[in-house]
Amino acid sequence: MTARWLVRRLALGVLVLFLVSVLVFLVTQALPGDVARIVLGKDATVEQVANLRHQLGLDQPLLEQYGRWLGGLLTGHPGVSLQNKEPVAEILGPRIVNSFTLGFVSMVLILPLSVVAGVLSAARRDSFADKAFVAVTSLSMALPPFVVGMLLIALFATSLLGVLPGVSDIPPGDLPWWHPAELVLPVATLTFMGVMYLGRLVRASVIDALDSEYVQMAVLKGLSRRRILFRHALPNAIAASLPAAGLVAAVTITGVVVVEYVYSYPGLGTALVSAVNAHDLPVLQACVLILAATYYLCNLLADVLAAAGRTR
Repeated sequence: MTARWLVRRLALGVLVLFLVSVLVFLVTQALPGDVARIVLGKDATVEQVANLRHQLGLDQPLLEQYGRWLGGLLTGHPGVSLQNKEPVAEILGPRIVNSFTLGFVSMVLILPLSVVAGVLSAARRDSFADKAFVAVTSLSMALPPFVVGMLLIALFATSLLGVLPGVSDIPPGDLPWWHPAELVLPVATLTFMGVMYLGRLVRASVIDALDSEYVQMAVLKGLSRRRILFRHALPNAIAASLPAAGLVAAVTITGVVVVEYVYSYPGLGTALVSAVNAHDLPVLQACVLILAATYYLCNLLADVLAAAGRTR
C-alpha cells in the first residue's frame, strides 16, 4: 500500500459519491406524485401548487435544480425539509448521532465476540459445539435483520419475559446512551447478525492457520496447544479477518435502517422511511448520501486493511 494508491482510492471515492448524488437526485425526481401537491394537500388550488413549485424551484430545468442542490450540500446547507419546514442539517444532526452510536456500540461488541466464538469453534473443530456453531451461523445468515428483531421483541418485550422495551423511543434532545434499556434490543440485533457472519470467517481463518506448515512445525517442536493457538495461529487469523471486519462495519451501518424501523429508533433509518412516505426530497436525498458515503468509507477501510495485510 502506497500514498499514491490511497490518493487514487480517495479520488475514486469522490467520483463514486458524485455519481451516487446524480443517481439519488434523478431517482427522487422520478418518484410518483407532485411534491407541491403532496405538501399542500388535495384541497390546494392550482395557483397555490404553482406558487409552491416556483418557490421550491421545481419549475426549473433538472440540471439547474441539481446544481443548486449540490452547491447546498458542498456548502453545508442541504436545504429545508418540506415536511417540517426546518433545516435538514438540524433535523438529521441528532439522528446521525443516534445512528452512529447504535452502529459503534454494535461494532465494539461484534469484534471481540466474533474472535472468541470463531477461535473456540476452530479449536474444537468437528466437535458437537463446532458443528452446532456452523449450523446456527448458517441459519442466522439466512434470516433478514427484521426477522431477528421481531424474534427478540417477542422474547424479551412481550408477556413472555417482558424485561426490555420493544420500542426504542429516545426523546428529542436526549443522547442515546442516557437510555441504555432502549439500546439493548437494537444493539443485540445488529450484534447477533454481525457475530454470526464475522465469527464464521474468523473460524475459517483460524482453521487455515492451524493447517499451515509453520503451525505443523510448532507441533513437531512440542509446543503446547494453547501456545500454538494464541501465539502463532490467532495473530495471523485476525490479520486475515480484518478486511472482513471493515465490510461487516459497512453492513452494520447501513443495516441500521431496517433495525431502526423495527424498533422505532429515532435515527437516519426512520428519518429515511418518514421522508419517503412524505415525499420530503431534501431529507431523503441527504439520508441516502450520508449512508452511501459511510458505506464507501467502511469499504475503503476494508481495502486499506487488506492492503496492509498483503504488505505484512
